[in-house]
Amino acid sequence: MAAVAEMPAGARRPAAVRWAAGVGRFVWTLPQHVLILLLKAYRAVVSPLYGQVCRFFPSCSAYALEAVTVHGAVRGSYLAVRRLARCHPWNAGGIDPVPEGHRHWPEDRIPRIVVLNHPDRFWTDGAGPAGPRPNDTSN
Repeated sequence: MAAVAEMPAGARRPAAVRWAAGVGRFVWTLPQHVLILLLKAYRAVVSPLYGQVCRFFPSCSAYALEAVTVHGAVRGSYLAVRRLARCHPWNAGGIDPVPEGHRHWPEDRIPRIVVLNHPDRFWTDGAGPAGPRPNDTSN
């Protein structure tokens, strides 16, 4: 079995390898992006018809959108279904954040749904998104 040669520092992979990696990444993340598109469509079209009736914060659709964004299609869908199963008349509701996950985005490009669902971490006195607070040690 031949040993894989190390690439010298600063060298770029061949174009075919970069293209194949891009196609693989697209195929791997396609279900996640389809779910995000469907959830955003639901939040834009159906959710306004009902108003603020969810007994949880964030709302179930916002929870599902954040879960799929942070955790991916499979685990995010599982978390969303689990949350929907808890949404019934005998549950008092309350604050139920999405569990922390590993990030798929640069620190300076946090998805809007994550910022909106965590006002205590990202909003300061209603002034708007401000990033994590300086004294926040949760990260």
